[in-house]
Amino acid sequence: MITIGGEEGRSGSSTFRRAAAEHGKIYRSDLFGSPTVVSADAGLNRFVLQNEGRLFECSYPRSIGGILGKWSMLVLVGEMHREMRMISLNFMSNTRLRDHLLPEVERHALHVLRSWREGPPFSAQDEAKKFTFNLMAKNIMSMDPGEAETEKLRREYITFMKGVVSAPLNFPGTPYYKALKSRSAILTVIERKMEERMRKMNQKAEIIEEDDLLGWAMKQSKLSKEQILDLLLSLLFAGHETSSMALALAIFFLEGCPKAVINETLRLGNVVRFVHRRVIRDVHYKGYDIPRGWKILPVFAAVHLDSSLYQDPHQFNPWRWKSGLSSAVSLPPTSNFMPYGGGPRLCAGSELAKLEMAVFLHYLVLKFSWELAEPDQALAHPFLDFQKGLPIKVYSIT
Repeated sequence: MITIGGEEGRSGSSTFRRAAAEHGKIYRSDLFGSPTVVSADAGLNRFVLQNEGRLFECSYPRSIGGILGKWSMLVLVGEMHREMRMISLNFMSNTRLRDHLLPEVERHALHVLRSWREGPPFSAQDEAKKFTFNLMAKNIMSMDPGEAETEKLRREYITFMKGVVSAPLNFPGTPYYKALKSRSAILTVIERKMEERMRKMNQKAEIIEEDDLLGWAMKQSKLSKEQILDLLLSLLFAGHETSSMALALAIFFLEGCPKAVINETLRLGNVVRFVHRRVIRDVHYKGYDIPRGWKILPVFAAVHLDSSLYQDPHQFNPWRWKSGLSSAVSLPPTSNFMPYGGGPRLCAGSELAKLEMAVFLHYLVLKFSWELAEPDQALAHPFLDFQKGLPIKVYSIT
């Protein structure tokens, strides 16, 4: 078992846990300038997710929509969100995962791992981000890794990410301003690829392929150009950032326990710490009255680190998920495990994300052993990030 040292290393959820210890697992705050209920309670979090659209709806700060776009799945609600999500789910169906995406995940994992060399340390976090970005760029727009256009897009995306949750100060030099510029550059690339395919279709030179999400959305939906642009941008965002950090965390944890399972990394890593919701009808829950119009923040990280649900919650113990090890040890209740959210807004790419981790780690442990080149820890500011990029040294397994 591996213990994560320091409050900051525990995914930045210490603030919520201290408040919960003082006020209880459900308490009022004035976060974001409005009355807000913060929930570190597994039951209430589950209740919120299961009643999406009936009692609660997605409600992120306006600046998030300004960066990701008004048609982003993260900020959409109602029928439009369901339509966008269905397109994504169909594209990442079990059949496509098995027949098309699995070979692609294997190819991209091996492409990255074959570039690793013994000797000087390198950033495992950067390598994980390279793997997930190249995979998403290929499956969203058929862009191949290593090409000049792909690398330029990746650099723009890095700038874009730094401003997604920054203060919405739109003047030169601020992360928000730079992110808006990078958003425009990314959308220009996507729009150019859309126009190329439309020209070919109009000239009957080529039927639009469905092997990537762009072709799928153009042929299988009635979405406008603006809607397709925001859909692809939001999926590039969702499919890259969370998956790459979960993978980097797995490499961090597995250094001392290479036979571990993925669930423990997701539980302790808490890549998605909480979500934003707004109360759309007065809610009565186990003696709590939550008025219409208030915000509510279900904090998954606090539940995943709750000592009443997980024994020694700050220890990396993958064996807690294995049955049959001891009659005295019970498995954690899966209903309290929500690394990808839940309900109607359960992450559409959750199965692909787990597939990426499983395949990459499979080939990693077959090809290399590794060690941390120097101590490092993951901090949440607000996205999870390793301070030093997770420097590792690898050794080939012959």
